Amino acid sequence: MFNTLFSTLFGCAHNRTTFPITPSRKSILADNSRKSTYVVCLDCGKEFDYNWKEMRIGSPVAAPVIAQTEHRVAH
Repeated sequence: MFNTLFSTLFGCAHNRTTFPITPSRKSILADNSRKSTYVVCLDCGKEFDYNWKEMRIGSPVAAPVIAQTEHRVAH
């Protein structure tokens, strides 16, 4: 409970993350949005670049913009 209150007031500290993930060539999206190694915070779900040379979490990965298409039904 204390951690939840602390995170609400001050934001997530991103202390618990996944092991660094490097996507395979086949799993890269059509728009090449995922090219490098990244980690995900297990508490808030935010993605971060991962630097293997320094073995540190890098800058946050921008959330992909998903184009929403409008579906119209002809009457």
